[in-house]
Amino acid sequence: MKIITMESKKTNICLSLVFCLAVSSQVASGSELVHQFISPSFGGNPNNSAHLLGLASAQNQFQDDGLEEQSPLDEFNERLQRSLLGRITSAVTQDIIDIDGNITPGIFDTIDYTINVIDEGNGLVTIETVDKLTGDRTVIQVQNDV
Repeated sequence: MKIITMESKKTNICLSLVFCLAVSSQVASGSELVHQFISPSFGGNPNNSAHLLGLASAQNQFQDDGLEEQSPLDEFNERLQRSLLGRITSAVTQDIIDIDGNITPGIFDTIDYTINVIDEGNGLVTIETVDKLTGDRTVIQVQNDV
């Protein structure tokens, strides 16, 4: 039978305490945390580009609308129409705005639209555009303090 004395208990406790302190000092040591960006857009490694693009593509939930490319003739006709509408807009704008830059009240007619310019007073001007074919209306209010 082994007799445990008070001295051996103290020694065991001291040894255990020294062991715990030695182990905890090794575990507790560390270095400072350093943050590095992953995305090359924010200064990260440029080699991550392909991987991040692949992840983004895999998560993309948007569907293609199925818009077909226009033929060169359709594209030409659309550009021609936009150009003509731009010139008509410039001509109407020259009639609505006088030399001093003030908006002139009145009714201006084109083939497809009626443009009604109304002076509301206190420098407020309302411009109402009416599509003659569909009856759709667009109202724009402008402060005419030039």
